[in-house]
Amino acid sequence: MAVASLLSLDDVLAARETIAGRLHRTPVFTSATLSRETGGRVFLKAELFQRTGSFKPRGVLTKLARLSEEEKRRGVISISAGNHAQALAYASALEGIDALVVMWESASPMKVAAARGYGATVDTEAPDIPSAFERLEQLTAETGRTLVHPYDDPLVMAGQGTVGLELVEDVPDVD
Repeated sequence: MAVASLLSLDDVLAARETIAGRLHRTPVFTSATLSRETGGRVFLKAELFQRTGSFKPRGVLTKLARLSEEEKRRGVISISAGNHAQALAYASALEGIDALVVMWESASPMKVAAARGYGATVDTEAPDIPSAFERLEQLTAETGRTLVHPYDDPLVMAGQGTVGLELVEDVPDVD
């Protein structure tokens, strides 16, 4: 199914309302070097200044806001070796939702520690990425947790799209 059939501008605008006031509005910078190298004007949306250091909390907060009370009570689960794991841990802690993140054995110890530091339980039983997806399926079935997919979810995508709204507002003639 094409993303266009799953996601509209209205969805992104609704996501912006959902997460309003919960995250930083990050600055936009220009890059003379990249502009010169590409032959066009280059703008950089500095999402590294966002909570957890990436744009990922935008989508996670949007998804968590739409969970039922029963889903919140059962907790959430996801798979990630980095930014989405931290975003899920952070946003779940804000919402008082128990979070479990599946990572693989070779995941960065710093990313594992960060997800745990934000409050998630981290499962690193899988030796590699394909096994981690199998582990995710197993744990989701065993626990009844709600999956917050790192990228394949219209609510997550709508939340991530709020970056684009801000960019257009900050640089109205961006192309």
